[in-house]
Amino acid sequence: MQSVITIDHATFSYDGAAVFSDVTLGLQPGETLCLLGPNGCGKTTLIDCILGIHHLDTGRILIRGEAVTALTPKQMARHIAYVPQNHTKHFSYTVMDVLLMGRTPYLPYYASPSAEDVARVEAVLDEFRLYHLRDRDYTRLSGGETQLVMIMRALVQDTPVIIMDEPTAHLDFRNELMVLEAMVRLASQQDRTLVMASHFPNHAFYLENEGVPVQVAFMNHSTVTLSGGPSQALTQANLEHFYRVSTQVVEYRVPREKRMFKQIIPIHTLDKDI
Repeated sequence: MQSVITIDHATFSYDGAAVFSDVTLGLQPGETLCLLGPNGCGKTTLIDCILGIHHLDTGRILIRGEAVTALTPKQMARHIAYVPQNHTKHFSYTVMDVLLMGRTPYLPYYASPSAEDVARVEAVLDEFRLYHLRDRDYTRLSGGETQLVMIMRALVQDTPVIIMDEPTAHLDFRNELMVLEAMVRLASQQDRTLVMASHFPNHAFYLENEGVPVQVAFMNHSTVTLSGGPSQALTQANLEHFYRVSTQVVEYRVPREKRMFKQIIPIHTLDKDI
């Protein structure tokens, strides 16, 4: 089976300083890549290279066998939806207008969204139980509400790949779980390929606990270390090495569930620099 995303010996640097070197990986339909690592390690830069925003020094990145550098913006938007880490709001669109922008890659020039496009947006609003935001001024949303709208717009775009840069930033406890549940549905029920940069290693365990195939990649000091699935990657030794944090990985059974769960319990930071 052809990989949805192929990264082949990719190297990128800023002003001669390597951000990452010789990265090679492939992602299949329904598989999730979880990028982990401390602040400033290059997670967002790798995402920008997948999106074609930055060009590699060497190597190549393919989406469904096509080089990202050869795709037009409209073609790219039919392959990949992107949820950025930060988003600036300039115009007083309604939430409905912002979500309908996710349908733009499928519209002819100067065409308006169809009834089917509107129905697709309303279905996603219902899925997230946020229909009450439909006609709200987008510029007046809270940070958490804005993040949810960005995620919903990515779902409306109906692409085989969704890239999320810290998708649960600014979200409260319930909304964070709602986003993770949506990721499980996208991977398990719709075979979407997901790339998520996160500061929370437990997100990878959550997806694995729910049966989603996950690859974990640690980024640090210009290296990208592919460490397998969460159970293989998120060891106490790896978490100490990459984060300088003492942890305990626990496995437990919730009484009302018929399966085991894994989670990382942070204990304390370590004194050495990363």
